[in-house]
Amino acid sequence: MSFRLEAAIGERGFDATLEVCDGETVAVLGPNGAGKSTLFALAAGLLRADAGRAVLDGRVLFDTRAGAWVPPHARDVALLAQEPLLFPHLSVVDNVAFGPRAAGVSRRPARAAAEHWLAEVDALPLADRRPAQLSGGQAQRVAIARALAAEPRLLLLDEPFAALDVAAAPALRRLLRRVLADRTAVLVTHEALDAHLLADRVVVLEGGRVVEEGPTAELLERPRSRFAAGLAGLNFLEGRTTAPGRLRVEGLGEVFGIAAPESDPALAGDEAVAVFRPADVSVYLASGLPHGSPRNAWRAVVEELEPRGPQVRVHAATPRATIVADLTPAAAAELDLAPGTAVVLVAKAAALTVYPA
Repeated sequence: MSFRLEAAIGERGFDATLEVCDGETVAVLGPNGAGKSTLFALAAGLLRADAGRAVLDGRVLFDTRAGAWVPPHARDVALLAQEPLLFPHLSVVDNVAFGPRAAGVSRRPARAAAEHWLAEVDALPLADRRPAQLSGGQAQRVAIARALAAEPRLLLLDEPFAALDVAAAPALRRLLRRVLADRTAVLVTHEALDAHLLADRVVVLEGGRVVEEGPTAELLERPRSRFAAGLAGLNFLEGRTTAPGRLRVEGLGEVFGIAAPESDPALAGDEAVAVFRPADVSVYLASGLPHGSPRNAWRAVVEELEPRGPQVRVHAATPRATIVADLTPAAAAELDLAPGTAVVLVAKAAALTVYPA
């Protein structure tokens, strides 16, 4: 294990453990206030824990019981914030050379290292510019080069694309995918795309606790928390199983689906979840129920209509949770949907996957 942190801060309600293997990139996901910034501040040495311990490559960064504490500048940890935070009075190449120089490297080798990393991030032609002369995407490339030039044992990336425009983000994603291939890194993001492209594993924080973790593709395809399901674009219902593929959801009654193959399947009465795609939800007006008796039909009220390219996403509140459905603009117009419209949501049992919570 390359990095392990276990820490608690009572005032913030934070009590979590994070492990990262050598050469692994872990994405940390969670809603606002979940504890992601606290986790990074603890790892970088910007915040002290009430109790806990952190070890990087066998070296103790802090240990509250033993009274050990390594200051931020001596941790071999680089934090790349949402904003580039370049020194405005230094040129690009001097910004990148700052880390090696601060570590005691002489001027010429430090500049060579800076030029190497600027070339790695396709920013060498910017070497003599000042930060004020850079676009947002260019500044973030330079910030990445500066972080890598310090040769950190652990790289912390705090939503590195948040300050970029839509046009600049894809190129930077490709860049980070290349440079993170053999580095130990932790990435905070709100985007499923970032997790899929950059992370080997995902950890979900909620309320200062780790609520689920696992390989990226597996976790986002089979989420066990509402936040992860929302990030993956899936509807998510929680309840207790009544039979394989069935669960009773408070406020909705019995929900029918297909039981996912499990080495440890949910038994009757166990906590379980059902996930399904918005595209698999049909919307009917409450006054025009579908023919027959669909197994999953839930009364709801439209909360919001969200244009999404060639589709309209309908957010509708049920007695238990908001369920989203994707319709064509023509279908939404024909139903004359608006916030407050009473509807019935229908989903075939074959579209729902049920598995243990």
